[in-house]
Amino acid sequence: MNRHLAEDNLLAAIDLGSNSFHLAIARLDHGEVRRVDSLSEKVQLGAGFDKDKNLTPEAQARALACLARFAQRLQSIPLKRLRIVATNALRQANNAANLIEQAERILKKRIEIVAGREEARLIYLGVSHTLADEGRRLVVDIGGGSTEFIIGENFNPLETESLQMGCVAYTQRFFADGSINAKALERAIMAARQEVMAIATAYRHLGWQSVVGSSGTIKATRQIMVQQGWASPEGYITKDGLKQVKERILQAKHVSELNLLGLKEDRRAILPAGFAIIQAVFDELGLETMNYSDGALREGVLYDMLGRFSHEDIRDRSAQALLARYHVDNAQAQRVATTADMLYQQVQQPLNLDDEDQDILRRAALLHEIGLAISHSSYHKHGAYLVQYSDVAGFSQADQEKLALLVGCHRRKIREEQKLQLIKSGGLSMFYVSVLLRLAVLLHHSRSADPLPVIHLHSDGLDFILQFPDDWLVNHPLTQADLEEEIDYLSAWGICLTVK
Repeated sequence: MNRHLAEDNLLAAIDLGSNSFHLAIARLDHGEVRRVDSLSEKVQLGAGFDKDKNLTPEAQARALACLARFAQRLQSIPLKRLRIVATNALRQANNAANLIEQAERILKKRIEIVAGREEARLIYLGVSHTLADEGRRLVVDIGGGSTEFIIGENFNPLETESLQMGCVAYTQRFFADGSINAKALERAIMAARQEVMAIATAYRHLGWQSVVGSSGTIKATRQIMVQQGWASPEGYITKDGLKQVKERILQAKHVSELNLLGLKEDRRAILPAGFAIIQAVFDELGLETMNYSDGALREGVLYDMLGRFSHEDIRDRSAQALLARYHVDNAQAQRVATTADMLYQQVQQPLNLDDEDQDILRRAALLHEIGLAISHSSYHKHGAYLVQYSDVAGFSQADQEKLALLVGCHRRKIREEQKLQLIKSGGLSMFYVSVLLRLAVLLHHSRSADPLPVIHLHSDGLDFILQFPDDWLVNHPLTQADLEEEIDYLSAWGICLTVK
């Protein structure tokens, strides 16, 4: 299968951040992603929570209105070349599913809520592609609801972390009415220092040669320093420059008075909180200077998507890493994966399965025995837990949940509620993928290295007909017994399995 993306093809990424929503449209140019259009709006989703941690109707309306405008810019982009990621605000919102359902109707594309460390990985990917190689670097990205820290070399992150502090969240917490005073600023700095303290020792031990900041907060702070002459000769944020910014902030009694260098009103409102986080990072990590990069999450998403088109999918490397970490029998995993793909190829068209279904089937086949690292008893349940709650680079939370469902349903009795969960997570295709995985695992129950015979599978979605060569099942009575048992199991899901 060739998924290569031709030169000059457009691709797009949307970042649904806690402060701003960003759209980036880019063109592939000699292997590099060149941005050709962008749009950004301060939606401030992170400021739209009620006391029950639900996004208010007003916040949801702002988000959906913004996405409707984005949708107009995306009309020339094929859906397979669009990726949408959501971060802290939608990770935290109890009613996130409601907003996502409406947003997906507008954009006609699935939205991925990414975990904090996956967000950090994508940020590093975006930053590292916009800067020359400077050895090991520390990257800090201050968002509206969280701040990501990454140490990496070249394009490879070595350490990733996401802390619960952001410029919108801290504005709500320390500067809610817009008033500014020294006590509130110090409280904000100290709160941020307490967060950074948790990772400071490990990060300092790993070390770095350069420091890079991304995000609008760091960009605005650097802009102030450069125009006031407080930055380093190279245009970096410095410790001394931060002292000057702090003095200027404290000269104002309200954020409306922060008319620094033409900062927009919405940026002024979050400047004290953003400054507090930068100051805390400098203090706790012992920084002297910080460079700035325009690369950020959306650029990382674009490069990650490019990797998927170029058969350099980080998700496959992550699956292999899990295999190694939990000492999975790799030969058995590969046998099951090969058979699962063979079955997929035979029913892809009648069951309307696509490339994403093939990918998740392959990964579930590779990982189906991961739970044996805990116990043989109910290992499919242990495996589902490990897949769902491990940090797995490249996967959204929804993708991990899908993978965990497949691993958890790959053997033994199955319940009607599991069928409903599969369909809810990915439609009928997820349900069919689960059936294919169960059959592939069953056919290799003996763990024999001997190749299987030529097997034919036919299906219309309700009836699955599995055909073997004459006398093969007679000579393999254990497989025949397994299949007879599977006929009963699948009948609980409304599937009629016929074996010939």
